[in-house]
Amino acid sequence: MTVRKEPGFRESVNLMFNRAVALMDLSPGLEEKIRVCNATYIVRFGVRLRGKMHTFTGYRSVHSEHMEPVKGGIRYATSVNQNEVEALAALMTYKCALVETPFGGAKGGLCIDPRAWDEHELERITRRFAYELVKRDLIHPAQNVPAPDMGTGEREMAWIADQYARMHTTDINARACVTGKPLDSGGIFGRVEATGRGVQYALREFFRHEEDKRKAGLSGDLDGKRIIVQGLGNVGYHAAKFLSEEDGARIIGVIERDGGILDPEGVNIERIHAWMQKHGTIKGYADTHFTEDGAGLLEAECDILIPAALEGVINLGNARRIRAPLIIEAANGPVTAGADEILRQKGTVIIPDLYANAGGVTVSYFEWVKNLSHMRFGRLQRRQEEARYRLLIDELERLDRYLGDAWSMTPDFKQKYLRGADELELVRSGLDDTMRAAYGAMREVWHGRDDVHDLRVAAYVVSIERVARSYRSKGL
Repeated sequence: MTVRKEPGFRESVNLMFNRAVALMDLSPGLEEKIRVCNATYIVRFGVRLRGKMHTFTGYRSVHSEHMEPVKGGIRYATSVNQNEVEALAALMTYKCALVETPFGGAKGGLCIDPRAWDEHELERITRRFAYELVKRDLIHPAQNVPAPDMGTGEREMAWIADQYARMHTTDINARACVTGKPLDSGGIFGRVEATGRGVQYALREFFRHEEDKRKAGLSGDLDGKRIIVQGLGNVGYHAAKFLSEEDGARIIGVIERDGGILDPEGVNIERIHAWMQKHGTIKGYADTHFTEDGAGLLEAECDILIPAALEGVINLGNARRIRAPLIIEAANGPVTAGADEILRQKGTVIIPDLYANAGGVTVSYFEWVKNLSHMRFGRLQRRQEEARYRLLIDELERLDRYLGDAWSMTPDFKQKYLRGADELELVRSGLDDTMRAAYGAMREVWHGRDDVHDLRVAAYVVSIERVARSYRSKGL
């Protein structure tokens, strides 16, 4: 009996790339140029902590410089390695091209368990890592712009931005060297929840199309849909929160590294999240519904499965038992190439990672533009909008007085209409527009070509063609 080998993460990305380019008319040279990773830098540095020297290994991979700066997060995890970073950098290239953010793809990582160090120790480690990258121009507003990823957040981005500014004291655009910063350090409203919000907008767009829903055997809208979320970190938490609170979806399962909770009636995401924030574990919450076999809940019956943690959680070992008709990849690479083939044969619809979790890089783009313009969104036009809306309200009020009881405005209409859009509303509007446009581009290929049968290949075809056009315009 032949045992089928599970492809690794980097191999999975290459296999999915190959499926797409086999359907495209690219020269072999251009195909290879798009495929390969341009450069990977490995830095090893020492930091004296707890009375002795500790050596850390970090990575920064640049996949494609068809556009600059390159963009990609920095993750802190003990699993960080060169293959993983290069695969993630490639995904960033295709993701940025798909949602039309003007960046090349990059990724970074530090092989570290951030929970093993105190905050002041982690700051020293982060600043030294940033120093090693900055002095090689691997962090720079015009060349290489990191962002948060697994194990990092606003705090780490603020340290990195400050370290860059200390090393470039006359750079007026220093804050644009990194995105995902706190608001008081040049951040933007809506960035923290951006990836989860993007998952919500992606699902909303999918459910606007009857033909697409039928392919997944679903109907109606998101209201009442049963959802299982794997990973209640930043992305999974916000996606579950927005889908349940704003769209009426029912979160029936939550899976974490130490177990999972399943309740057909639905769980309270806010309470579970608060419990995890306090105790650092999902254990002990709602004991009657808790199981230590969290991975097994991936196979539970539901309408939508949202893997929002690590790569490769849906693989050759469990793909045949996955019962969700619709999977949306909130994480990077949660479905291996082998599992993807099995799921496609079963008729499962997968909304791919390079589209589904693009909310983060989209809002990072907005933050980068804000930092370069040195002005918050809405500052110039908000009051002008309110003044223009006032003209309409005045006219409606005049009509209201004239018609009397025959017609009147809804009580809160005036208050809602008169308020101009603030930065958060503009960010959400821009993200929604981006996710709709990107889905439309994928869908046109998915339904418009006889040789494209799934959204993942459609996404890769769109992305690779855009990267190819950029290289051709440079004379390559």
